[in-house]
Amino acid sequence: MNEPSRSEADLFPHPAPAANIVAITRKELLSKVPLSDRTIFDMEKRGEFPQRFCLSNRVVAWDLAEVNAWLEARKNTRNHQMDAAVSAPLHRTGT
Repeated sequence: MNEPSRSEADLFPHPAPAANIVAITRKELLSKVPLSDRTIFDMEKRGEFPQRFCLSNRVVAWDLAEVNAWLEARKNTRNHQMDAAVSAPLHRTGT
């Protein structure tokens, strides 16, 4: 008997990831982001920093693209704050 031909959806029921993830270790993360381990951990818990993921029972990593996006967002926030400060009128007290 001939087996019915399978479609790609049958062979790959879940969509493939759109892009490859570049995982960075704690040491690489700390060389990019000058914060302490504890600060990063606390920020992760509050949802203010990209979440780590487990590579094994003893090794965690972060997605480099997420970390870079976080850094860029922080940089843009700083630029917007500086722009607002520059465009704010100066107030003088007394004469």
